[in-house]
Amino acid sequence: MRQIILDTETTGLEPSQGHNVIEIGCVEMIKRRLTGNNYHQYIKPDRDSDEDAIRIHGITNEFLADKPKFRDITADFLEYIRGAELIIHNAPFDIGFLNAELKRNGCNEKVEDICSIVDSLALARRKHPGQKNNLNALCRRYGIDNSHRELHGALLDSEILADVYLMITGGQTNLLLAEEGESGSEDGTIAVLKLTAIADQLKVISPTTDELQSHVEFVAMLDKKTGGESLYTTLNTVES
Repeated sequence: MRQIILDTETTGLEPSQGHNVIEIGCVEMIKRRLTGNNYHQYIKPDRDSDEDAIRIHGITNEFLADKPKFRDITADFLEYIRGAELIIHNAPFDIGFLNAELKRNGCNEKVEDICSIVDSLALARRKHPGQKNNLNALCRRYGIDNSHRELHGALLDSEILADVYLMITGGQTNLLLAEEGESGSEDGTIAVLKLTAIADQLKVISPTTDELQSHVEFVAMLDKKTGGESLYTTLNTVES
């Protein structure tokens, strides 16, 4: 599956008030691996950015003065995302802005017409209910280095979100060699990868006498605490 992690920066908070998208950043991921086929575009808006917005993303009106208008980048942007699964943190915000821009510029398509959409914020809230689930909080929770994120930026935030999404959905799952055609499941959950293709290359290390004795003592301790009903003993009894 082709997945695209997407983020935008805007002139303000409400497209209904005429605010515009000023930056789009996307990173592409296939089989839970980043491909390097990214999309990044600054856009000249129809109005100045609010001061509060500039404090967040640092993109000045002067910087955007010579950038293309949204209508000039629409075709390339839609071609890039078409058919992909979009992963967006707080997706209603970004999709609302993008659809408003498409409509304003005479495009009859909506993003959801050509892409499926996953809201990573909703995923995080289900996994960590009652906790902060913004990007900074999730980076701290998962040990992801975002020290270079002094300001918001669409491409940088997409790169960070890619790491966060992989952790939310189980971490990297394709580190081992899989048989041809096998990979992570389409919903992003961990898949079991068979090792039959490389089984004859795996080195088997037998336990030492001391390790075996330690194992026996540990199982005896479990049996004592559980009255002989530890899961290890139960399963081995059934198998015997």
